Amino acid sequence: MRELVGTARRWVAEERVGYLARPVAEEGFGPRDPAGAVLVDARGDCVGALYQGVFDAELVAEARAMGAGDTARVCEVSVGGAEAVQAGLTCGGRAEVLLQPLAQIPAQWWELLGAGHGVALVTRLNEAADRAVSEVVRAGDTPADDAARRAGELLRTRRPGRDALYGGSGLVLVEAYPSAPQVVIGGTGELAEIIARQAGLLEWGAVAVGSAAEAEKVLSAHRDAACLVLLSHEPEFDVPALRTALALGIPYVGALGSRRTTARRREGLLAAGVTEAELARVHGPIGLDLGARTPQETALAICAEILGVLGGRDGGGLRDSEGPLRA
Repeated sequence: MRELVGTARRWVAEERVGYLARPVAEEGFGPRDPAGAVLVDARGDCVGALYQGVFDAELVAEARAMGAGDTARVCEVSVGGAEAVQAGLTCGGRAEVLLQPLAQIPAQWWELLGAGHGVALVTRLNEAADRAVSEVVRAGDTPADDAARRAGELLRTRRPGRDALYGGSGLVLVEAYPSAPQVVIGGTGELAEIIARQAGLLEWGAVAVGSAAEAEKVLSAHRDAACLVLLSHEPEFDVPALRTALALGIPYVGALGSRRTTARRREGLLAAGVTEAELARVHGPIGLDLGARTPQETALAICAEILGVLGGRDGGGLRDSEGPLRA
């Protein structure tokens, strides 16, 4: 969605009639971008990525069918297995896609998205799904209802997500786009560089810091999205940095080191006034138990643990889990 900001704002400024299309409900397709969306207009232009573009022509036709006063249109689309694979999808699927005129999307939505803020769009549709009203919910806002509460929950995962809530008055689509995780790497060297590259593959930010003071500055600047990965074994660096991260409520706090180093840090943090409850938030030794040995494998284990913690998962195997694979 964030990649659409420039085009959406330009189309609005040009008074061009365009529509924002994204799924309300879906089934199948295999792994896909949870933030997938596309801008379409009656001319046939499509900007963005939704199901590898397999439905672009149908969405353009739906856009052309919308009346001047329409505020929403929900259309059903589906694709079979062979056509899906040809389009680059893992498997076939079906979806209900919501189209809304850009004029109905709050300008604040595009402004906050473009600035990188954590923000959610709550869209309320009537029972016929032909009328819609959208409002913006920012990270940290006090929830006024169940939809805003769900928006806050999705934003706290630090991962884009959508949810559809059904009630007596119709459907409410909640779309959350948190600030991207910012991995603050305490220390330098080969592993720090590889962790930064791994974070980049996940479209996260990453910055290496060389002192406790620098760590505090960066953590404070990205308080709502920072994740601390502490590599340094220097007591004047690691204990103050960990204490700062815990005090700020940073969502992920991890520290690389042997069990002996972990015990030394624990004693230092207790002496600095950190409570047992706060200590329980430190992931040390750091990373999922993947049998990692090389720096590349260790970086993967660390980033995988961050992903699980932010998503509220424990990192167990999917075959041993119950419930939906996508939360």
